[in-house]
Amino acid sequence: MSRRHAAEKRVILPDMKYNSVLLARFINNVMQEGKKALAEKIVYGALNRIEKKHRADPFETFNNAMHNVKPYLEVTSVRVGGANYQVPSPVDERRGYALACRWIIAASVKRSEKAMIDKLSEELFDAANHRGGAMKKREDTHKMAEANKAFSHFSSRKTQR
Repeated sequence: MSRRHAAEKRVILPDMKYNSVLLARFINNVMQEGKKALAEKIVYGALNRIEKKHRADPFETFNNAMHNVKPYLEVTSVRVGGANYQVPSPVDERRGYALACRWIIAASVKRSEKAMIDKLSEELFDAANHRGGAMKKREDTHKMAEANKAFSHFSSRKTQR
């Protein structure tokens, strides 16, 4: 990390179909080895599957899933007097959505359905309804932050990465 100035935030163009920057970011997270067309096919296919199978608005379902999975607290490691403490701290909105994207994709990959489109559509629908692996990950993160709230007075210290 540069000491002179902070890294510039990249401007991501919104996706073509729904004109959403959040969905474009999600597509970029699904993408592997630079195959963006395949990632778009998977994500849009999953959204179409939600519309057909569950008779729900796919973009609204996606937004609800992202909002439900986004964490509000996380723990960061702080070294104080030779001991490391897990200190709860609030999550920035941009980082919260990045974590939500990662957790939804990881939970989708672990599902038992065959095709990635099916896995992703079911995980997004489950997350929108407060279920699924990504919601469990969020709950575990919040439980860990709640369990370590006794160390919250160390939050003013410099965090160790």
